[in-house]
Amino acid sequence: MREAENIREVEQLSISWMGFIFWPKSSRYVSERPAYLPEKVKRVGVFVDETIEKVKEIAKTFQLDLIQLHGKESPAYAEKLGDYRLIRAFNIASADDFAACVAYEGKVDFFLFDTKGKSVGGNGEKFDWSVLKAYHGHTPFILSGGIAPDDAARVKAIRHPQFAGIDLNSRFEREPGLKDINKLKTFLK
Repeated sequence: MREAENIREVEQLSISWMGFIFWPKSSRYVSERPAYLPEKVKRVGVFVDETIEKVKEIAKTFQLDLIQLHGKESPAYAEKLGDYRLIRAFNIASADDFAACVAYEGKVDFFLFDTKGKSVGGNGEKFDWSVLKAYHGHTPFILSGGIAPDDAARVKAIRHPQFAGIDLNSRFEREPGLKDINKLKTFLK
């Protein structure tokens, strides 16, 4: 999210969190503070292999509620951000990929399961959600990766004790960083 009016519109929907991507290689990169930041929903800052100092600086400037680590950040890196609620992203292709989560148990608040792809995120593709049954960790997870407007019934059918929510991104955009309000409304309804 980057544009003030779009942020206001999305904030009025029944959502809990809103993401801001602080990775310069992303087409959704937030290079400067938007004229408006959400007040009614939690702000999530997404980072990829950024320095601890820079993450803390941006978190303060944007008054972030959560920090999402979407690169190769180690458990020790996560521990250095212990003053913040953390989301650690993992790229999933098969049940074997959940093994990487173990080292982060107790060090982050949420996992985000995204699709393995060419980029670290934002690929717009789904992984095989049936592998979620192989996740036996204690950390709640957010499902990401190519969730589309026609996936509402599939998302509602997910029954997992650690399933905490979904990340709606590229399939709900008119262009990178600009959400299609009608698609979001329809999906959420």
